[in-house]
Amino acid sequence: MWHVYIISCSDKSLYTGITTDIPRRIKEHNSGKGGHCTTARRPVKLLYQETRPDRSRALKRESEIKSWTRNKKLTLINK
Repeated sequence: MWHVYIISCSDKSLYTGITTDIPRRIKEHNSGKGGHCTTARRPVKLLYQETRPDRSRALKRESEIKSWTRNKKLTLINK
């Protein structure tokens, strides 16, 4: 199973990504081994996650969410 996730960075920016292991990935982001966008914005906090059956579908969903405005992402998070 693959997970699409949204995290909040220390500067309140939102980052969307995919992984097979949420706890490991959050730990990587917080240790500076995550995406380059989060390295300077630590610590990060998990706000949202959803599951997809395979990498291809997770990538499609990640791309869809990344194209959204901040407000639309916050609406998804607050559902």
